[in-house]
Amino acid sequence: MVFKRRDKLTPQQWLAQALWPKRGWGRAARYMKHRLHRLPDTPHKIARGVFAGVFTVFTPFFGLHFIIAALLAKLMRGNVIAALLATFVGNPLTYVPIGVLSLKMGHFLLGTRFDPHHERSFIGKFFDAADDFWRNFLALFTDRDTNWDALIRFLHEIFFPYLVGGIIPGLLAGLAAYYITLPMITAYQARRRGKLKAKLEELRRKKQAKKASHKP
Repeated sequence: MVFKRRDKLTPQQWLAQALWPKRGWGRAARYMKHRLHRLPDTPHKIARGVFAGVFTVFTPFFGLHFIIAALLAKLMRGNVIAALLATFVGNPLTYVPIGVLSLKMGHFLLGTRFDPHHERSFIGKFFDAADDFWRNFLALFTDRDTNWDALIRFLHEIFFPYLVGGIIPGLLAGLAAYYITLPMITAYQARRRGKLKAKLEELRRKKQAKKASHKP
């Protein structure tokens, strides 16, 4: 295959690159900025797309962020590609603080409390919910009884508070991204139009000069 790696990564190397890319997150951010600049759309639509992508990162729908960001961008009449690019704000370095903030905010708004030292930890409840799915799937083909207790605890203690708590910080982060992106894209597109206009003027002058030189 054309894009297949010649040297396969070990699990440790794959994890290391997921947490910190070979050329750093700074290069990844510059690449995203470059792609946003080059999008063929109005600054307002691109900025709305960025808002949709950043807001989506604060939702607990892991694995579905691309789909949700695209749908939200469509509803907001924003640029879908900008929304997809903006979801990369969520990465292994940011998901932990985003998750902690959203979860604490959610329990505060709901008047509930999550104690990670009681019974099972935050990560433990994720595994318990996944285990419920697997065991109940196997129960479809056996005489085993289904049990959704772990999934229900996960929904009440993790998912729903995360969903509620991510709204306010998601809106604030999305608005900040919108108001940062809008003038940046506007200035870039104006500068690009100016350069294109200057090039066209230069070509026109050269064409006129060439015609003048061929006159007897």
